[in-house]
Amino acid sequence: MTAPAIEQRDEGKVRTLTLNRPDRLNAFTASSYQLLASMLDDAAAADDVAVVLLTGAGRAFCSGVDLSALSDAEDRPAEFGDAFDTLLENLLALPKPLVAAVHGVAVGIGFTLLLHCDVVLVADDTRLRAPFTQLGTAPEAGSSWLLPQVVGAQRAAELILTSRWLEAGEAVDWGLAAESCSPDTLHQRASELAHEIAAHAPAATRAAKRLLLHDRTESVRAALRRERGAATELLQLLGPIARKNGPSTTM
Repeated sequence: MTAPAIEQRDEGKVRTLTLNRPDRLNAFTASSYQLLASMLDDAAAADDVAVVLLTGAGRAFCSGVDLSALSDAEDRPAEFGDAFDTLLENLLALPKPLVAAVHGVAVGIGFTLLLHCDVVLVADDTRLRAPFTQLGTAPEAGSSWLLPQVVGAQRAAELILTSRWLEAGEAVDWGLAAESCSPDTLHQRASELAHEIAAHAPAATRAAKRLLLHDRTESVRAALRRERGAATELLQLLGPIARKNGPSTTM
């Protein structure tokens, strides 16, 4: 049997979702966008789940979108767009704390997804990248608004405009991650943190998250609309990402 693109495991009140395409460095396809969106929706509705922990299998957290799958879907572009939009809506609507444990690389959506997590832990070997200018497309997932809120306007502009790699230490210093630890202890530490949060009254943690993120949803949705418009303009001007970059991931 083929392994699922995302694996689910419950331990106490913590539900761990593991991106599970290690041969593609956990790059997303339209179907894995849909699957993660559905799993987040299920976690939101599950009374016995208090915290969601997001991880990646193999050598990386997530290398972005799978350009091979994107190239195959060029004649049906709405497939990726609709699945991506559903995932973002479910991230915005998730009422429960979302913790991420990141190792290896986090590129493209692997990076911008972290801006929707409540607490991010990174391994010391983590490297992050927002490669949109290099790919000839627009920032995504509301990152054009979220990233300046987290790291400040100057740092956000430098990261987006250069498409450079960001090291784990910088991610912590800039507030993109709460802490870093050795790759060997990352998942244990993330699990401990998730269970520490889950030990509190779920109503209290949901209320805290709601208050911490107040007024953010509409700002992100507005950014998504602007980003979608810019991406459409760049597609017409520069052509598809997959065609420019070949059948690979966004790395």
